[in-house]
This record gives sequence, C-alpha cells and structure tokens, in this order.
Amino acid sequence: MPETDTIRPGSRVQMHLSLALADGTVAVSTFDEDPMEFSVGDGTLPRTLEENLIGMTPRAEQQFLLAPEYAFGERDPDLVHTMALSDFGEPPESGQVLSFAMPNGEEMLGQIVAVDGDDVRVDFNPPLAGHNVLFRVQVLAVDNGQQVSQ
Repeated sequence: MPETDTIRPGSRVQMHLSLALADGTVAVSTFDEDPMEFSVGDGTLPRTLEENLIGMTPRAEQQFLLAPEYAFGERDPDLVHTMALSDFGEPPESGQVLSFAMPNGEEMLGQIVAVDGDDVRVDFNPPLAGHNVLFRVQVLAVDNGQQVSQ
C-alpha cells in the first residue's frame, strides 16, 4: 500500500471514533454523526490516543483498551477544589457540569462533586481520567499532502 495512505505525524485524518468505559458505557461517539477531521499532532486528541492511529490506513477499523496512563491519565486529587457557594449565581447541584472562566481567559469544565453548606467541591479532572478506556476507530480518509485516500 502506498505510503500516502498511511497515517503518520502531520496526516490529515477523517474518521469515526468512540470512547467508552471498559464496561461499554459510551462517553463520546461520532459513529451516528458526521465524522471528525483533524491533523495528527494538532492537539485534537491526546498524543497517547494518536499513537494508536500511526500506520492505519483508510477503511481500517480497530479497537484499543487503554489503561488510564495511556488514555486521559490518572485522577489528580489536586484538581478537586473547594469554592465558596457565593461564587455561583444559582446554587449548583451535585453531578452538574459547569464551565468556569480561568485566569488566562480560557474556559474549563468542572463537575460539582458536593455542595456542603457554603462550600462547593468542584472536580476539574477530565471525566475519563482514572478509567480504562475503550478507544474504537474507523479510518475513512487520510491526506498526507497529496490527494485524499479513501
């Protein structure tokens, strides 16, 4: 198969993917939606997920069960913060996911872990951190600067 058909660093890739917990609970999937497109190395996917794509070709389908350190990392207890209830416009509820403005102007998602009196505990870990992740992909097209191979 020509090298232009093979995913490598910098390749533009069109594919379907799903990320699920080891028990099959799907967190994200594009299989019933439009496929995703990205360039390998552009930060769309964690590097550890991209490494599994290297060498794949159009029409290839693969499934990988990844340990936390090869997916979204281990949970970091330092990413769980206690905030004042007065920092919230409306009282949040446990389990709720909210967007928070960071000092650098970026937005970050945090999940409300608990509301206890005037304190709110917020977890800023990625939702799949600390979990084995089933990563399933179907490569639709690869572009290495030539024509798109399908």
